[in-house]
Amino acid sequence: MLLCGYYGEHNLGDDALLTALLHQLPPQLTPLVTAHDQVEVRERFGVATVDRRSPRAVLAVLAGCGALVFGGGSLLQDATSFRSLLYYAALIASARLRGKPVLLWGQGLGPLKRRRSRALVRALLPLAQGITWRDPESAQLAQRLGRRAPVGSDPVWSLEPQPWLGAGGPIVVCWRPTPLLTGAAWRPYLRALELLAEQGQRQVIWLPFHREQDTGLYARLLAEGLVGEALARHSRQVEAHQPSEAMAVFQSAGLVVAMRLHGLILAALAGAPVAALSYDPKVGAAAAGIDAPCRDLADPPPSAEELAASWATCLDRPLAATAVAAQRAATAVHRDLLTLLTV
Repeated sequence: MLLCGYYGEHNLGDDALLTALLHQLPPQLTPLVTAHDQVEVRERFGVATVDRRSPRAVLAVLAGCGALVFGGGSLLQDATSFRSLLYYAALIASARLRGKPVLLWGQGLGPLKRRRSRALVRALLPLAQGITWRDPESAQLAQRLGRRAPVGSDPVWSLEPQPWLGAGGPIVVCWRPTPLLTGAAWRPYLRALELLAEQGQRQVIWLPFHREQDTGLYARLLAEGLVGEALARHSRQVEAHQPSEAMAVFQSAGLVVAMRLHGLILAALAGAPVAALSYDPKVGAAAAGIDAPCRDLADPPPSAEELAASWATCLDRPLAATAVAAQRAATAVHRDLLTLLTV
């Protein structure tokens, strides 16, 4: 089975998706995974790989695979580029021309900003033998494009939850660069974090989720003079190389403030109190699904005091177990989809 996704790109969220997919894949099937850092993916997951950035190599191995599975994330979108959408369209078309089934497993759909993108996806969706969506918005967009399919929660919710150990623990932030926050626009969020850390005498742990994109964020904000002296005194950066390592950090957190979608999900699975900052509708939707407080970064910024007060109400107060259990139960549709490969 060729498992196609944004794997091996040093993003803990995509690593978590691959972990969930491999756990759900029927054991009699042998995976071949598209990956950029092939060595890391082979060593970490014990699977065969092909260079995801080489369309020629991926199309060549597809000829010898029994099926094509798009494994989580939002692959059918044109926010990255229209060229990216063409790449995935070529894989689907090639698989169907060879008579191989195509499954879209736990997918997000969109954004599709261009008219030609929507026309292309409208033509592609009927080619899939089975589809499950990870959120209602994706399912609704697909329906408008002519394809109905079951909707569940993000597949990462299927990973095993962990016990929370973090009463009195640090504040952990999973923040990323975003065009919505440039220069001084960061100030209310950083000041709120500073106020919360000072009031509770809490350490602040900066946990990058994407090795290339997120790792330098704290240092850049510090260099730009946006990080207050008290926040700098409380702050340190911690690196996690696997989703399980991130969950271990979350288990000991008094609060996790996440921008990253899968940072939010893994923190909730670790039992930690959570709050979200949404740079993308998928983050807001996930927060709403577990009744977690969320501030949309596209909205006018709050005062630092207001935001700190909101976060303070979450400190050391984990989510209701029923909210996480409901999200986990909703991943069953994705597992059921994979049984089509054994028929």
